Amino acid sequence: MMRSHMRKQHGFTLIEALVALAVLSFGLLGVAAMQLKALQSAHAGYQRAVASLAAQDAQERLWAGLKSSFPACPNPDTVKDEEWRSNWASVLPNLASLTYTDEGDCTFEVAVIWDEGRFGGETETFLYTFRLPGTT
Repeated sequence: MMRSHMRKQHGFTLIEALVALAVLSFGLLGVAAMQLKALQSAHAGYQRAVASLAAQDAQERLWAGLKSSFPACPNPDTVKDEEWRSNWASVLPNLASLTYTDEGDCTFEVAVIWDEGRFGGETETFLYTFRLPGTT
């Protein structure tokens, strides 16, 4: 009788183990990149929420000016930009400016502009439009 000399494999070879390790490491790199992107998006959302609060603060400052100018619309030049900036500069990085644009009919557009250094130095702008009671 002739016996076939078949070898049975017991365990992994070194090449199989290295390939499995490479696949695992690429997968973990993908998970790490995804986590980084999620953190950046969460931070950007936080900055937008803070910019929204800053714009609402600017609106309330115009409301305060309305009491002395009613029934006419308040003059945005009377709002103290330095005080507003000092309140929000610690929260919004590199706060560039606050601008009021009178759209007519006592409708104002507030632009809160800041530089976001964490995302390559992009300039972010948040626009907030509101209308106050009064006549032009």
